[in-house]
Amino acid sequence: MASESDQTHRRLIRRRVLLVAGLIAVPVAAFGGYEAYSVTNGLGQLHRTLDLPGASPSAGKPNTQTTVDPDKGRAVNILLLGSDSRDTSDAADGRSDTIMVLHLDADRKHAYLISFPRDMWVEIPGHGKAKINAAYAWGGTKLLAETINDLAGITVDHAAVIDFSGFDQLTDAVGGVTIDNSYAFHSHGYSYPKGRITLSGKKALWFVRERHALPNGDFGRAANQRKVVKALAAKLAKPQTLADPTKLSQVVSNLAKYVTVDKGLTDQAILGLAHSMQAAASALVTLQAPVSGTGTADGQSIDVVDSKAMKELAAALQHDTLAHYVATHKSGQ
Repeated sequence: MASESDQTHRRLIRRRVLLVAGLIAVPVAAFGGYEAYSVTNGLGQLHRTLDLPGASPSAGKPNTQTTVDPDKGRAVNILLLGSDSRDTSDAADGRSDTIMVLHLDADRKHAYLISFPRDMWVEIPGHGKAKINAAYAWGGTKLLAETINDLAGITVDHAAVIDFSGFDQLTDAVGGVTIDNSYAFHSHGYSYPKGRITLSGKKALWFVRERHALPNGDFGRAANQRKVVKALAAKLAKPQTLADPTKLSQVVSNLAKYVTVDKGLTDQAILGLAHSMQAAASALVTLQAPVSGTGTADGQSIDVVDSKAMKELAAALQHDTLAHYVATHKSGQ
């Protein structure tokens, strides 16, 4: 029979959970002792400066119980942006070529990562029709969130901007990720054969950045980014990562240094969401917002929104029926 200390240890291990939010997501775990200190210390490095059009119900509310989900019972939408701040001092000021929404179902058993191609031709509040990426350039996360709210009929509750310059360190910290590569290509001295490949460091960084060498350009890059995010979520949710305080602290600290989040995404909110979505973290479903093809507008190359499918996606987001939407639009994954 196991000793009381062994039983306590096993209970603590079972309580360790992880949240991935961004280009992959914000990983964090809720537990006690040294591990809790390490994670909290890592989260302290997050920049909290992003503005959103409306505050989340949890924003600004005190929460002394870090394992309580502040949005329990309702779906949550998190805007994730991949920024490249190689020429700036702040990730939130860099270029945003990666736009995703992480949707957590109300039951917290299902999570969906949706890419919005940067050249989607959409209505931007106060500016008329333009590429969706222009919303970020003109008004930061606030205007981009307003644009997605109108397009999908949802409310963006939180936002996170991830600076790609630290992506190589994150993949190194977890020991690399393995994905199924759809197209063989070369980029910046690295070779990516078709099939199962393992990525880490700079090789992982250029895998998610490359688009010119892919047959589908931006669409191919977005698909590759979704694959890596999904692989990261699965890797981070493994007991080998969660049960290793040194590795977990390294992952959280590395990621936090390169992430900027909205002002309402407090440590308590992150830990609460993490505690409630343990099952979803390792079963992330990825898909792309629907486009019907490419075209031109105002002399620019654009991606044309598939209006019918977009209405269906919006309804699925609003009513927590994304599983049905995914099943009927498999080609968009």
